[in-house]
Amino acid sequence: MKYSYYPGCSLESGAVEYDLSSREVLRLLGVELAEIPDWTCCGASAVEPVSRLLTLALPARNLALAEREIPDTDMLVPCSACYLNHLRVERECGADRKLAARVNEALSAEGLSRSGAVRVRHLLDVLSRDVGPERVGQAVVRRLEGLTVAPYYGCQVLRPYPLFDDPERPASMEPLLRALGVEILDWDMGGRCCGASLMATKHEAALALVSAILDAASEADLIVTVCPMCQMNLEAYQKEAIRSGGRGRPVSVLYLPQLMGLALGLSEDDVLLGKNMAVMDALRGKLHAPAAATVRGHGTPTGG
Repeated sequence: MKYSYYPGCSLESGAVEYDLSSREVLRLLGVELAEIPDWTCCGASAVEPVSRLLTLALPARNLALAEREIPDTDMLVPCSACYLNHLRVERECGADRKLAARVNEALSAEGLSRSGAVRVRHLLDVLSRDVGPERVGQAVVRRLEGLTVAPYYGCQVLRPYPLFDDPERPASMEPLLRALGVEILDWDMGGRCCGASLMATKHEAALALVSAILDAASEADLIVTVCPMCQMNLEAYQKEAIRSGGRGRPVSVLYLPQLMGLALGLSEDDVLLGKNMAVMDALRGKLHAPAAATVRGHGTPTGG
Protein backbone atom coordinates (compact mmCIF):
# COMPACT_ATOMS: atom_id res chain seq x y z
CA MET A 1 0.00 0.00 0.00
CA LYS A 2 1.34 3.39 -0.98
CA TYR A 3 -0.12 6.85 -0.34
CA SER A 4 0.88 10.41 -1.02
CA TYR A 5 1.27 12.05 2.37
CA TYR A 6 0.19 15.50 3.50
CA PRO A 7 1.36 16.21 7.07
CA GLY A 8 0.09 19.79 7.29
CA CYS A 9 1.34 22.62 9.48
CA SER A 10 0.26 21.31 12.88
CA LEU A 11 2.17 18.07 12.45
CA GLU A 12 5.37 20.00 11.82
CA SER A 13 4.97 22.09 14.98
CA GLY A 14 2.66 21.52 17.94
CA ALA A 15 1.64 18.00 16.88
CA VAL A 16 4.99 16.61 15.79
CA GLU A 17 4.32 13.53 17.94
CA TYR A 18 1.26 12.79 15.77
CA ASP A 19 3.35 12.99 12.61
CA LEU A 20 6.20 10.82 13.84
CA SER A 21 4.00 8.15 15.43
CA SER A 22 1.80 8.00 12.31
CA ARG A 23 4.82 7.51 10.05
CA GLU A 24 6.33 4.85 12.31
CA VAL A 25 3.13 2.88 12.82
CA LEU A 26 2.33 2.90 9.11
CA ARG A 27 5.88 1.74 8.35
CA LEU A 28 5.49 -1.17 10.76
CA LEU A 29 2.20 -2.06 9.08
CA GLY A 30 3.79 -2.13 5.64
CA VAL A 31 2.34 1.15 4.39
CA GLU A 32 4.57 3.36 2.22
CA LEU A 33 4.22 7.13 2.43
CA ALA A 34 5.52 9.60 -0.16
CA GLU A 35 5.40 13.12 1.24
CA ILE A 36 4.04 15.64 -1.25
CA PRO A 37 6.95 17.84 -2.38
CA ASP A 38 6.62 21.59 -1.74
CA TRP A 39 3.24 21.22 0.02
CA THR A 40 1.84 24.33 1.64
CA CYS A 41 -0.68 25.25 4.33
CA CYS A 42 -4.26 24.30 3.47
CA GLY A 43 -5.57 27.56 4.94
CA ALA A 44 -6.99 26.00 8.10
CA SER A 45 -10.02 28.04 9.19
CA ALA A 46 -8.40 31.46 8.86
CA VAL A 47 -8.60 31.99 5.10
CA GLU A 48 -12.32 31.59 4.42
CA PRO A 49 -13.34 35.02 5.78
CA VAL A 50 -10.81 36.54 3.37
CA SER A 51 -11.53 34.65 0.13
CA ARG A 52 -13.61 31.62 -0.80
CA LEU A 53 -11.48 31.07 -3.90
CA LEU A 54 -8.27 31.07 -1.84
CA THR A 55 -9.92 28.70 0.65
CA LEU A 56 -10.22 26.17 -2.16
CA ALA A 57 -7.09 27.04 -4.14
CA LEU A 58 -4.69 26.43 -1.24
CA PRO A 59 -5.66 22.78 -0.66
CA ALA A 60 -6.24 22.31 -4.40
CA ARG A 61 -2.59 23.18 -4.95
CA ASN A 62 -1.54 20.28 -2.72
CA LEU A 63 -3.90 17.95 -4.54
CA ALA A 64 -2.51 19.09 -7.90
CA LEU A 65 1.05 18.48 -6.68
CA ALA A 66 0.13 15.00 -5.45
CA GLU A 67 -1.55 14.25 -8.77
CA ARG A 68 1.52 15.34 -10.74
CA GLU A 69 4.34 14.11 -8.51
CA ILE A 70 2.88 10.95 -6.94
CA PRO A 71 0.27 9.71 -9.42
CA ASP A 72 -2.12 6.83 -8.82
CA THR A 73 -2.15 7.20 -5.04
CA ASP A 74 -4.71 8.36 -2.51
CA MET A 75 -3.67 11.30 -0.34
CA LEU A 76 -3.37 10.32 3.33
CA VAL A 77 -3.99 13.19 5.78
CA PRO A 78 -3.73 12.72 9.59
CA CYS A 79 -4.99 16.18 10.65
CA SER A 80 -8.79 16.31 10.66
CA ALA A 81 -8.94 20.01 9.75
CA CYS A 82 -6.54 19.51 6.83
CA TYR A 83 -8.49 16.43 5.77
CA LEU A 84 -11.74 18.40 5.75
CA ASN A 85 -10.25 21.28 3.76
CA HIS A 86 -8.85 19.01 1.07
CA LEU A 87 -11.99 16.88 0.97
CA ARG A 88 -14.06 20.05 0.53
CA VAL A 89 -12.19 20.79 -2.70
CA GLU A 90 -12.90 17.27 -3.91
CA ARG A 91 -16.59 17.57 -3.13
CA GLU A 92 -17.33 21.18 -4.14
CA CYS A 93 -15.26 21.24 -7.31
CA GLY A 94 -16.60 17.83 -8.27
CA ALA A 95 -20.14 19.19 -8.09
CA ASP A 96 -19.48 22.56 -9.77
CA ARG A 97 -17.54 22.65 -13.05
CA LYS A 98 -17.40 26.44 -13.10
CA LEU A 99 -15.91 26.50 -9.62
CA ALA A 100 -13.40 23.80 -10.60
CA ALA A 101 -12.39 25.91 -13.61
CA ARG A 102 -11.88 28.99 -11.42
CA VAL A 103 -9.69 27.03 -9.04
CA ASN A 104 -7.63 25.62 -11.91
CA GLU A 105 -7.28 29.12 -13.34
CA ALA A 106 -5.74 30.20 -10.03
CA LEU A 107 -3.44 27.16 -10.04
CA SER A 108 -2.33 27.84 -13.61
CA ALA A 109 -0.21 30.76 -12.36
CA GLU A 110 2.11 28.06 -11.01
CA GLY A 111 1.70 25.72 -13.94
CA LEU A 112 -0.57 23.39 -11.97
CA SER A 113 -3.95 21.85 -12.66
CA ARG A 114 -6.18 19.55 -10.64
CA SER A 115 -8.23 16.91 -12.47
CA GLY A 116 -9.76 15.19 -9.44
CA ALA A 117 -7.74 12.00 -9.80
CA VAL A 118 -6.49 12.10 -6.20
CA ARG A 119 -8.80 10.85 -3.46
CA VAL A 120 -8.46 12.37 0.01
CA ARG A 121 -8.26 9.88 2.89
CA HIS A 122 -8.02 10.43 6.63
CA LEU A 123 -5.48 8.40 8.59
CA LEU A 124 -8.29 6.71 10.53
CA ASP A 125 -10.02 5.74 7.29
CA VAL A 126 -6.85 4.11 5.98
CA LEU A 127 -6.13 2.32 9.25
CA SER A 128 -9.67 1.04 9.70
CA ARG A 129 -10.54 0.08 6.11
CA ASP A 130 -7.32 -0.48 4.16
CA VAL A 131 -5.02 -1.84 6.86
CA GLY A 132 -7.73 -3.27 9.11
CA PRO A 133 -7.74 -4.60 12.68
CA GLU A 134 -6.61 -8.09 11.69
CA ARG A 135 -3.38 -6.80 10.22
CA VAL A 136 -2.88 -4.55 13.24
CA GLY A 137 -3.41 -7.49 15.58
CA GLN A 138 -0.83 -9.54 13.71
CA ALA A 139 1.72 -6.75 14.17
CA VAL A 140 1.13 -6.36 17.92
CA VAL A 141 4.10 -7.40 20.03
CA ARG A 142 2.80 -6.12 23.36
CA ARG A 143 -0.88 -6.38 24.21
CA LEU A 144 -1.97 -3.39 26.27
CA GLU A 145 -4.26 -5.36 28.55
CA GLY A 146 -5.50 -3.57 31.64
CA LEU A 147 -6.05 -0.25 29.88
CA THR A 148 -9.49 1.26 29.33
CA VAL A 149 -9.58 3.68 26.41
CA ALA A 150 -12.12 6.35 25.42
CA PRO A 151 -11.98 6.77 21.62
CA TYR A 152 -12.53 10.41 20.68
CA TYR A 153 -13.16 11.34 17.05
CA GLY A 154 -14.21 14.98 17.22
CA CYS A 155 -16.21 16.77 14.54
CA GLN A 156 -14.21 17.33 11.39
CA VAL A 157 -13.19 13.80 10.56
CA LEU A 158 -16.85 12.85 9.93
CA ARG A 159 -18.71 16.12 9.43
CA PRO A 160 -20.11 17.22 7.07
CA TYR A 161 -18.88 14.26 5.00
CA PRO A 162 -19.54 10.94 6.80
CA LEU A 163 -17.57 8.82 4.35
CA PHE A 164 -16.35 5.95 6.53
CA ASP A 165 -18.22 6.11 9.85
CA ASP A 166 -21.38 7.34 11.55
CA PRO A 167 -20.84 10.89 12.85
CA GLU A 168 -23.40 10.39 15.63
CA ARG A 169 -22.17 6.97 16.78
CA PRO A 170 -18.63 6.61 15.42
CA ALA A 171 -17.04 3.21 15.93
CA SER A 172 -14.19 2.85 13.41
CA MET A 173 -11.49 3.17 16.08
CA GLU A 174 -12.90 0.41 18.27
CA PRO A 175 -11.76 -2.68 16.30
CA LEU A 176 -8.28 -1.18 15.99
CA LEU A 177 -8.12 -0.55 19.73
CA ARG A 178 -9.40 -4.03 20.58
CA ALA A 179 -6.62 -5.45 18.40
CA LEU A 180 -4.17 -3.81 20.82
CA GLY A 181 -5.73 -5.65 23.77
CA VAL A 182 -7.39 -2.67 25.48
CA GLU A 183 -10.93 -2.31 26.80
CA ILE A 184 -13.21 0.28 25.19
CA LEU A 185 -15.06 2.72 27.44
CA ASP A 186 -18.81 2.59 26.82
CA TRP A 187 -19.59 6.26 26.24
CA ASP A 188 -21.49 8.49 23.81
CA MET A 189 -19.09 11.45 23.60
CA GLY A 190 -16.82 10.22 20.83
CA GLY A 191 -18.41 12.41 18.19
CA ARG A 192 -19.10 15.46 20.36
CA CYS A 193 -17.41 18.79 19.66
CA CYS A 194 -14.50 19.82 21.91
CA GLY A 195 -14.98 23.50 21.14
CA ALA A 196 -12.22 23.62 18.51
CA SER A 197 -11.31 27.24 17.77
CA LEU A 198 -14.05 28.47 20.10
CA MET A 199 -11.35 28.25 22.75
CA ALA A 200 -9.98 31.50 21.32
CA THR A 201 -13.30 33.29 20.73
CA LYS A 202 -15.87 31.83 23.15
CA HIS A 203 -13.57 30.53 25.85
CA GLU A 204 -16.15 29.64 28.51
CA ALA A 205 -18.34 27.78 26.01
CA ALA A 206 -15.36 25.72 24.84
CA LEU A 207 -14.30 24.97 28.41
CA ALA A 208 -17.78 23.62 29.14
CA LEU A 209 -17.53 21.25 26.18
CA VAL A 210 -14.09 20.01 27.25
CA SER A 211 -15.30 19.56 30.83
CA ALA A 212 -18.23 17.41 29.67
CA ILE A 213 -15.92 15.17 27.62
CA LEU A 214 -13.48 14.73 30.50
CA ASP A 215 -16.32 13.97 32.89
CA ALA A 216 -17.67 11.27 30.56
CA ALA A 217 -14.16 9.77 30.28
CA SER A 218 -13.56 9.69 34.04
CA GLU A 219 -13.56 5.87 34.15
CA ALA A 220 -11.00 5.58 31.36
CA ASP A 221 -7.23 5.39 31.66
CA LEU A 222 -6.85 7.58 28.62
CA ILE A 223 -8.54 9.31 25.71
CA VAL A 224 -7.21 8.70 22.19
CA THR A 225 -7.70 11.26 19.43
CA VAL A 226 -7.08 11.65 15.71
CA CYS A 227 -7.16 15.46 15.56
CA PRO A 228 -4.52 18.02 16.65
CA MET A 229 -7.15 20.60 17.61
CA CYS A 230 -9.03 18.10 19.78
CA GLN A 231 -5.75 16.92 21.30
CA MET A 232 -4.75 20.47 22.19
CA ASN A 233 -8.11 21.38 23.72
CA LEU A 234 -8.33 18.20 25.78
CA GLU A 235 -4.68 18.43 26.91
CA ALA A 236 -3.84 22.08 27.33
CA TYR A 237 -7.14 23.24 28.80
CA GLN A 238 -8.23 20.26 30.87
CA LYS A 239 -7.22 21.66 34.27
CA GLU A 240 -8.96 24.95 33.55
CA ALA A 241 -12.01 23.13 32.16
CA ILE A 242 -12.30 20.95 35.26
CA ARG A 243 -12.03 23.96 37.56
CA SER A 244 -14.54 25.91 35.48
CA GLY A 245 -17.09 23.13 35.05
CA GLY A 246 -16.57 21.36 38.35
CA ARG A 247 -16.65 18.01 36.55
CA GLY A 248 -14.22 15.33 35.49
CA ARG A 249 -10.65 14.65 36.51
CA PRO A 250 -7.28 14.94 34.78
CA VAL A 251 -6.92 12.22 32.16
CA SER A 252 -4.15 11.20 29.79
CA VAL A 253 -4.67 12.10 26.13
CA LEU A 254 -2.73 10.33 23.35
CA TYR A 255 -2.95 10.24 19.61
CA LEU A 256 -4.21 6.93 18.27
CA PRO A 257 -0.92 6.06 16.49
CA GLN A 258 1.02 6.79 19.68
CA LEU A 259 -0.94 4.10 21.52
CA MET A 260 -0.74 1.77 18.53
CA GLY A 261 3.01 2.32 18.37
CA LEU A 262 3.47 1.22 21.97
CA ALA A 263 1.60 -2.01 21.20
CA LEU A 264 3.61 -2.54 18.01
CA GLY A 265 6.89 -2.46 19.92
CA LEU A 266 7.89 1.20 19.78
CA SER A 267 9.20 2.86 22.93
CA GLU A 268 7.73 5.93 24.61
CA ASP A 269 10.62 7.93 23.14
CA ASP A 270 9.89 6.49 19.69
CA VAL A 271 6.34 7.89 19.78
CA LEU A 272 7.44 11.14 21.50
CA LEU A 273 5.25 10.54 24.54
CA GLY A 274 7.24 13.24 26.32
CA LYS A 275 5.70 15.83 23.96
CA ASN A 276 2.19 15.17 25.29
CA MET A 277 0.96 17.68 27.85
CA ALA A 278 -1.39 15.25 29.61
CA VAL A 279 0.15 11.88 30.50
CA MET A 280 -0.77 10.88 34.05
CA ASP A 281 1.48 8.87 36.36
CA ALA A 282 -1.26 6.23 36.61
CA LEU A 283 -1.05 5.59 32.87
CA ARG A 284 2.74 5.45 32.93
CA GLY A 285 2.53 2.96 35.77
CA LYS A 286 0.26 0.69 33.76
CA LEU A 287 2.44 1.01 30.68
CA HIS A 288 5.48 -0.02 32.70
CA ALA A 289 3.73 -2.86 34.54
CA PRO A 290 4.55 -6.44 33.56
CA ALA A 291 0.82 -7.05 33.04
CA ALA A 292 1.19 -5.55 29.58
CA ALA A 293 1.68 -8.92 27.90
CA THR A 294 4.33 -9.72 25.34
CA VAL A 295 2.96 -11.60 22.36
CA ARG A 296 4.68 -14.98 22.10
CA GLY A 297 7.36 -15.04 19.46
CA HIS A 298 7.83 -11.28 19.31
CA GLY A 299 10.34 -10.75 22.13
CA THR A 300 10.39 -8.38 25.09
CA PRO A 301 7.95 -5.47 25.34
CA THR A 302 9.44 -2.00 24.93
CA GLY A 303 7.33 0.41 26.89
CA GLY A 304 9.91 3.11 27.57
